[in-house]
Amino acid sequence: MRYDRRAVLVCAALLVVGALATVFAIGTGRYSLTPVEVVETLAGGGPPGAEFIVLDLRLPRALDAILVGFAMGMSGAVFQSLSRNPLGSPDIIGFGNGASAGALVAIIMFDLGSAQTALGAVVGGCLTAAAVYLLAWKRGVHGYRLVLVGIGASAVLGSATSFLYVRAEIGKAAQAATWMVGSLNGRGWSDVTIAAIGLIVLVPVILANARRLTLLEMGDDTAAALGVRPERSRVTLLAAGTGLTAMAVAAAGPIPFIALAAPQLARRVTRSAGPNVLPAAWMGAVLVGAADLLTQRISSSALLPVGVVSGVGGGVYLAWLLLRERKSGRL
Repeated sequence: MRYDRRAVLVCAALLVVGALATVFAIGTGRYSLTPVEVVETLAGGGPPGAEFIVLDLRLPRALDAILVGFAMGMSGAVFQSLSRNPLGSPDIIGFGNGASAGALVAIIMFDLGSAQTALGAVVGGCLTAAAVYLLAWKRGVHGYRLVLVGIGASAVLGSATSFLYVRAEIGKAAQAATWMVGSLNGRGWSDVTIAAIGLIVLVPVILANARRLTLLEMGDDTAAALGVRPERSRVTLLAAGTGLTAMAVAAAGPIPFIALAAPQLARRVTRSAGPNVLPAAWMGAVLVGAADLLTQRISSSALLPVGVVSGVGGGVYLAWLLLRERKSGRL
Protein backbone atom coordinates (compact mmCIF):
# COMPACT_ATOMS: atom_id res chain seq x y z
CA MET A 1 0.00 0.00 0.00
CA ARG A 2 1.20 3.50 -0.79
CA TYR A 3 1.04 6.31 1.74
CA ASP A 4 1.48 10.02 1.33
CA ARG A 5 4.29 11.15 3.61
CA ARG A 6 2.72 14.55 4.31
CA ALA A 7 -0.61 12.93 5.23
CA VAL A 8 1.15 10.57 7.66
CA LEU A 9 2.99 13.48 9.28
CA VAL A 10 -0.26 15.46 9.53
CA CYS A 11 -1.98 12.52 11.23
CA ALA A 12 0.92 12.16 13.67
CA ALA A 13 0.86 15.89 14.48
CA LEU A 14 -2.91 15.87 14.98
CA LEU A 15 -2.59 12.81 17.22
CA VAL A 16 -0.15 14.72 19.44
CA VAL A 17 -2.38 17.81 19.51
CA GLY A 18 -5.42 15.68 20.35
CA ALA A 19 -3.53 13.96 23.18
CA LEU A 20 -2.46 17.33 24.60
CA ALA A 21 -6.01 18.67 24.40
CA THR A 22 -7.25 15.55 26.20
CA VAL A 23 -4.70 15.92 29.01
CA PHE A 24 -5.50 19.61 29.53
CA ALA A 25 -9.26 18.90 29.41
CA ILE A 26 -8.92 16.20 32.08
CA GLY A 27 -7.01 18.63 34.30
CA THR A 28 -9.62 21.38 33.94
CA GLY A 29 -12.34 21.83 36.56
CA ARG A 30 -12.97 22.94 40.11
CA TYR A 31 -10.37 20.41 41.24
CA SER A 32 -7.65 21.46 38.81
CA LEU A 33 -4.69 19.26 37.96
CA THR A 34 -1.49 20.02 36.11
CA PRO A 35 -0.71 18.01 32.95
CA VAL A 36 2.03 16.16 34.86
CA GLU A 37 -0.43 15.21 37.61
CA VAL A 38 -2.92 14.01 35.01
CA VAL A 39 -0.33 11.78 33.34
CA GLU A 40 0.83 10.45 36.73
CA THR A 41 -2.75 9.64 37.70
CA LEU A 42 -3.37 7.84 34.42
CA ALA A 43 -0.19 5.85 35.06
CA GLY A 44 -1.39 4.79 38.51
CA GLY A 45 0.12 7.53 40.70
CA GLY A 46 -0.87 11.14 41.11
CA PRO A 47 -2.06 13.19 44.11
CA PRO A 48 -4.51 11.77 46.68
CA GLY A 49 -8.12 11.67 45.51
CA ALA A 50 -7.23 12.36 41.88
CA GLU A 51 -7.84 8.80 40.68
CA PHE A 52 -11.61 8.99 41.11
CA ILE A 53 -11.86 12.43 39.50
CA VAL A 54 -9.65 11.55 36.55
CA LEU A 55 -10.64 7.97 35.77
CA ASP A 56 -14.32 7.99 36.70
CA LEU A 57 -15.44 11.56 36.03
CA ARG A 58 -13.24 13.30 33.45
CA LEU A 59 -11.57 10.60 31.36
CA PRO A 60 -14.84 9.26 29.88
CA ARG A 61 -15.84 12.74 28.74
CA ALA A 62 -12.43 13.43 27.19
CA LEU A 63 -12.32 10.07 25.40
CA ASP A 64 -15.88 10.50 24.18
CA ALA A 65 -14.92 13.87 22.66
CA ILE A 66 -11.96 12.35 20.77
CA LEU A 67 -13.87 9.29 19.54
CA VAL A 68 -16.93 11.28 18.47
CA GLY A 69 -14.79 13.85 16.67
CA PHE A 70 -12.87 11.08 14.91
CA ALA A 71 -16.12 9.49 13.71
CA MET A 72 -17.62 12.80 12.56
CA GLY A 73 -14.48 13.85 10.71
CA MET A 74 -14.23 10.53 8.86
CA SER A 75 -17.93 10.40 7.99
CA GLY A 76 -17.76 13.98 6.73
CA ALA A 77 -14.86 13.08 4.44
CA VAL A 78 -16.80 10.09 3.07
CA PHE A 79 -19.96 12.05 2.34
CA GLN A 80 -18.19 15.05 0.84
CA SER A 81 -16.22 12.72 -1.41
CA LEU A 82 -19.29 10.71 -2.47
CA SER A 83 -21.30 13.84 -3.23
CA ARG A 84 -18.26 15.66 -4.67
CA ASN A 85 -19.54 18.70 -2.84
CA PRO A 86 -17.97 20.49 0.17
CA LEU A 87 -21.50 20.95 1.58
CA GLY A 88 -22.21 17.23 1.40
CA SER A 89 -21.59 16.58 5.10
CA PRO A 90 -24.02 14.39 7.09
CA ASP A 91 -25.35 17.28 9.17
CA ILE A 92 -26.26 19.21 6.00
CA ILE A 93 -27.80 16.40 3.94
CA GLY A 94 -29.97 15.07 6.74
CA PHE A 95 -28.25 11.91 7.96
CA GLY A 96 -27.29 13.50 11.26
CA ASN A 97 -30.84 14.84 11.63
CA GLY A 98 -32.20 11.36 10.98
CA ALA A 99 -30.06 9.95 13.78
CA SER A 100 -31.16 12.81 16.05
CA ALA A 101 -34.83 12.18 15.25
CA GLY A 102 -34.45 8.48 16.04
CA ALA A 103 -32.80 9.28 19.36
CA LEU A 104 -35.48 11.84 20.23
CA VAL A 105 -38.21 9.29 19.60
CA ALA A 106 -36.46 7.00 22.09
CA ILE A 107 -36.07 9.80 24.65
CA ILE A 108 -39.39 11.62 24.37
CA MET A 109 -41.90 9.00 23.28
CA PHE A 110 -40.56 5.90 25.03
CA ASP A 111 -38.35 7.31 27.83
CA LEU A 112 -35.61 4.78 27.08
CA GLY A 113 -32.07 4.51 28.41
CA SER A 114 -28.75 5.29 26.75
CA ALA A 115 -28.38 1.93 24.98
CA GLN A 116 -31.87 2.12 23.50
CA THR A 117 -31.30 5.76 22.57
CA ALA A 118 -28.16 4.73 20.70
CA LEU A 119 -30.14 2.06 18.87
CA GLY A 120 -32.80 4.64 17.99
CA ALA A 121 -30.12 6.95 16.59
CA VAL A 122 -28.67 4.17 14.44
CA VAL A 123 -32.09 3.14 13.15
CA GLY A 124 -33.08 6.75 12.42
CA GLY A 125 -29.83 7.46 10.59
CA CYS A 126 -30.04 4.28 8.51
CA LEU A 127 -33.68 4.85 7.55
CA THR A 128 -32.90 8.42 6.53
CA ALA A 129 -29.91 7.31 4.47
CA ALA A 130 -32.01 4.67 2.71
CA ALA A 131 -34.79 7.16 1.96
CA VAL A 132 -32.38 9.82 0.64
CA TYR A 133 -30.55 7.25 -1.48
CA LEU A 134 -33.75 5.92 -3.05
CA LEU A 135 -35.16 9.39 -3.70
CA ALA A 136 -31.87 10.52 -5.27
CA TRP A 137 -31.62 7.40 -7.47
CA LYS A 138 -31.90 7.91 -11.21
CA ARG A 139 -29.67 5.50 -13.10
CA GLY A 140 -27.27 5.91 -10.21
CA VAL A 141 -26.83 8.49 -7.47
CA HIS A 142 -25.04 11.70 -8.39
CA GLY A 143 -23.65 14.26 -6.00
CA TYR A 144 -25.92 17.23 -6.62
CA ARG A 145 -29.09 15.10 -6.35
CA LEU A 146 -27.85 13.54 -3.12
CA VAL A 147 -27.22 16.99 -1.61
CA LEU A 148 -30.55 18.46 -2.76
CA VAL A 149 -32.62 15.49 -1.60
CA GLY A 150 -30.67 15.42 1.67
CA ILE A 151 -31.36 19.09 2.33
CA GLY A 152 -35.07 18.44 1.80
CA ALA A 153 -34.95 15.45 4.13
CA SER A 154 -33.16 17.58 6.71
CA ALA A 155 -35.98 20.16 6.58
CA VAL A 156 -38.63 17.45 7.00
CA LEU A 157 -36.80 15.90 9.93
CA GLY A 158 -36.36 19.31 11.52
CA SER A 159 -40.12 19.79 11.44
CA ALA A 160 -40.61 16.31 12.91
CA THR A 161 -38.28 17.02 15.83
CA SER A 162 -40.08 20.32 16.47
CA PHE A 163 -43.36 18.42 16.63
CA LEU A 164 -41.84 16.00 19.14
CA TYR A 165 -40.85 18.95 21.33
CA VAL A 166 -44.39 20.33 21.24
CA ARG A 167 -45.89 17.00 22.23
CA ALA A 168 -43.36 16.22 24.97
CA GLU A 169 -43.60 16.90 28.68
CA ILE A 170 -41.62 19.90 29.84
CA GLY A 171 -38.97 17.80 31.60
CA LYS A 172 -38.34 15.50 28.65
CA ALA A 173 -38.39 18.46 26.24
CA ALA A 174 -35.70 20.24 28.27
CA GLN A 175 -33.60 17.06 28.38
CA ALA A 176 -33.98 16.54 24.63
CA ALA A 177 -33.23 20.20 23.86
CA THR A 178 -29.94 20.04 25.77
CA TRP A 179 -29.02 16.80 24.03
CA MET A 180 -29.90 18.20 20.59
CA VAL A 181 -27.34 20.99 20.88
CA GLY A 182 -24.56 18.44 21.23
CA SER A 183 -23.21 18.05 24.74
CA LEU A 184 -20.48 16.12 26.52
CA ASN A 185 -21.75 16.99 29.99
CA GLY A 186 -22.33 13.92 32.12
CA ARG A 187 -20.96 11.48 29.56
CA GLY A 188 -19.81 8.17 31.01
CA TRP A 189 -18.16 4.95 30.00
CA SER A 190 -21.36 3.70 28.33
CA ASP A 191 -21.16 6.58 25.84
CA VAL A 192 -17.46 5.87 25.23
CA THR A 193 -18.38 2.23 24.56
CA ILE A 194 -21.00 3.25 21.98
CA ALA A 195 -18.55 5.45 20.09
CA ALA A 196 -15.77 2.87 20.33
CA ILE A 197 -17.95 0.08 18.95
CA GLY A 198 -18.87 2.25 15.97
CA LEU A 199 -15.22 2.96 15.23
CA ILE A 200 -14.05 -0.64 15.68
CA VAL A 201 -16.71 -1.98 13.32
CA LEU A 202 -16.91 0.73 10.65
CA VAL A 203 -13.48 2.37 10.35
CA PRO A 204 -11.90 -0.78 8.81
CA VAL A 205 -14.71 -0.85 6.24
CA ILE A 206 -14.04 2.73 5.19
CA LEU A 207 -10.26 2.28 5.12
CA ALA A 208 -10.64 -0.87 3.02
CA ASN A 209 -12.71 1.11 0.50
CA ALA A 210 -10.67 4.34 0.63
CA ARG A 211 -9.03 3.67 -2.74
CA ARG A 212 -12.45 3.07 -4.30
CA LEU A 213 -13.63 6.34 -2.80
CA THR A 214 -10.76 8.11 -4.56
CA LEU A 215 -11.65 6.49 -7.87
CA LEU A 216 -15.34 7.37 -7.48
CA GLU A 217 -14.35 11.05 -7.34
CA MET A 218 -13.18 10.66 -10.95
CA GLY A 219 -16.67 9.66 -12.08
CA ASP A 220 -18.52 6.37 -12.38
CA ASP A 221 -17.30 5.63 -15.91
CA THR A 222 -13.65 6.06 -14.97
CA ALA A 223 -14.07 4.07 -11.76
CA ALA A 224 -15.78 1.23 -13.63
CA ALA A 225 -13.02 1.19 -16.25
CA LEU A 226 -10.49 0.78 -13.42
CA GLY A 227 -12.30 -2.24 -12.00
CA VAL A 228 -14.55 -0.62 -9.37
CA ARG A 229 -18.27 -1.35 -9.16
CA PRO A 230 -19.53 2.21 -8.56
CA GLU A 231 -22.96 1.61 -7.09
CA ARG A 232 -21.94 -1.28 -4.84
CA SER A 233 -18.97 0.71 -3.53
CA ARG A 234 -21.14 3.79 -3.02
CA VAL A 235 -23.74 1.84 -1.04
CA THR A 236 -21.05 0.27 1.16
CA LEU A 237 -19.43 3.61 1.91
CA LEU A 238 -22.79 5.30 2.41
CA ALA A 239 -23.81 2.65 4.95
CA ALA A 240 -20.48 2.85 6.81
CA GLY A 241 -20.53 6.67 6.90
CA THR A 242 -24.13 6.69 8.09
CA GLY A 243 -23.27 4.22 10.84
CA LEU A 244 -20.39 6.38 12.04
CA THR A 245 -22.62 9.45 12.08
CA ALA A 246 -25.37 7.66 13.99
CA MET A 247 -22.99 6.26 16.61
CA ALA A 248 -21.38 9.68 17.08
CA VAL A 249 -24.79 11.32 17.51
CA ALA A 250 -25.80 8.61 19.97
CA ALA A 251 -22.64 9.15 22.02
CA ALA A 252 -22.66 12.97 22.21
CA GLY A 253 -25.61 14.41 20.33
CA PRO A 254 -25.42 16.23 16.99
CA ILE A 255 -22.33 18.43 17.43
CA PRO A 256 -22.61 20.87 14.50
CA PHE A 257 -20.06 21.79 11.83
CA ILE A 258 -17.42 19.19 12.76
CA ALA A 259 -18.24 16.87 9.85
CA LEU A 260 -18.41 19.90 7.55
CA ALA A 261 -15.19 21.65 8.56
CA ALA A 262 -12.81 18.79 9.43
CA PRO A 263 -12.41 17.38 5.87
CA GLN A 264 -11.86 20.85 4.42
CA LEU A 265 -9.26 21.77 7.03
CA ALA A 266 -7.53 18.41 6.59
CA ARG A 267 -7.40 18.94 2.84
CA ARG A 268 -5.79 22.33 3.29
CA VAL A 269 -3.19 20.96 5.69
CA THR A 270 -2.29 17.88 3.66
CA ARG A 271 -2.50 19.83 0.37
CA SER A 272 -4.11 16.77 -1.18
CA ALA A 273 -7.27 16.73 -3.28
CA GLY A 274 -8.28 13.20 -2.25
CA PRO A 275 -10.83 12.24 0.41
CA ASN A 276 -8.18 12.28 3.20
CA VAL A 277 -10.30 10.06 5.44
CA LEU A 278 -7.68 9.57 8.17
CA PRO A 279 -6.43 13.19 8.33
CA ALA A 280 -10.07 14.34 8.36
CA ALA A 281 -10.84 11.92 11.19
CA TRP A 282 -7.94 13.14 13.33
CA MET A 283 -8.84 16.75 12.49
CA GLY A 284 -12.38 16.09 13.74
CA ALA A 285 -10.99 14.58 16.95
CA VAL A 286 -8.82 17.65 17.53
CA LEU A 287 -11.71 20.04 16.82
CA VAL A 288 -14.09 18.37 19.27
CA GLY A 289 -11.34 17.95 21.89
CA ALA A 290 -10.36 21.61 21.57
CA ALA A 291 -14.01 22.73 21.68
CA ASP A 292 -14.55 20.67 24.83
CA LEU A 293 -11.45 22.19 26.45
CA LEU A 294 -12.59 25.70 25.53
CA THR A 295 -16.08 24.94 26.84
CA GLN A 296 -14.72 23.95 30.23
CA ARG A 297 -12.38 26.93 30.37
CA ILE A 298 -15.08 29.53 29.74
CA SER A 299 -17.77 27.80 31.81
CA SER A 300 -16.65 26.90 35.30
CA SER A 301 -19.87 24.99 35.99
CA ALA A 302 -19.28 22.88 32.84
CA LEU A 303 -22.92 23.31 31.81
CA LEU A 304 -22.25 24.94 28.44
CA PRO A 305 -22.81 22.36 25.67
CA VAL A 306 -19.85 21.80 23.39
CA GLY A 307 -22.17 22.19 20.41
CA VAL A 308 -22.49 25.90 21.18
CA VAL A 309 -18.74 26.41 20.84
CA SER A 310 -18.48 24.29 17.68
CA GLY A 311 -21.49 26.09 16.20
CA VAL A 312 -19.96 29.52 16.78
CA GLY A 313 -16.62 28.35 15.44
CA GLY A 314 -18.29 26.77 12.42
CA GLY A 315 -20.18 29.96 11.66
CA VAL A 316 -16.96 31.97 11.77
CA TYR A 317 -15.27 29.41 9.52
CA LEU A 318 -18.09 29.56 6.97
CA ALA A 319 -18.01 33.37 6.97
CA TRP A 320 -14.25 33.31 6.38
CA LEU A 321 -14.65 30.74 3.62
CA LEU A 322 -17.33 32.80 1.84
CA LEU A 323 -15.20 35.94 2.15
CA ARG A 324 -12.21 34.11 0.71
CA GLU A 325 -14.25 32.77 -2.20
CA ARG A 326 -15.62 36.26 -2.88
CA LYS A 327 -12.16 37.82 -2.91
CA SER A 328 -10.94 35.15 -5.33
CA GLY A 329 -13.82 35.97 -7.71
CA ARG A 330 -15.37 32.50 -7.52
CA LEU A 331 -18.49 33.71 -5.72
